Amino acid sequence: MTALTRTDRMFDDLFPEIFRRFARMPAPIEGPADIRVDVKEDDKGFEVRAEVPGAKKEDIRVAIDGNVVSISTEVKQEKEEKGDKGPGGRRTLVRELYYGSCARSFTLPHEVDAKASTAKLDNGVLTLRLPRATESASRSLKIE
Repeated sequence: MTALTRTDRMFDDLFPEIFRRFARMPAPIEGPADIRVDVKEDDKGFEVRAEVPGAKKEDIRVAIDGNVVSISTEVKQEKEEKGDKGPGGRRTLVRELYYGSCARSFTLPHEVDAKASTAKLDNGVLTLRLPRATESASRSLKIE
């Protein structure tokens, strides 16, 4: 029983130290992990609203393959060398705004008619209207 008591005390001392060290670690500066989406369904098809803040429409790609929808985007930054002065003679001291790329793919419960689908970008929100496909793109083959 004494060994168990010592082990408990050892862990009592260990866990608070781990949490203290973790709390002292600097938080990494990162961009968004994924594109956030809302997906709604009605009798005609699907409406997808995706957050793509800072992206221009020419930097967004949407791919549809059956019932799989993929959205990717790249937010670009002008190249700036350290010590260069920007507009108005100002130097950048801290840069925390996100620049980079992110992507998201998801599967819908029904295939989508890619030719009839539309996309619109408004204030950093991409809205996709994805009508259901009337026929499946897959088919069975007759063996001769």
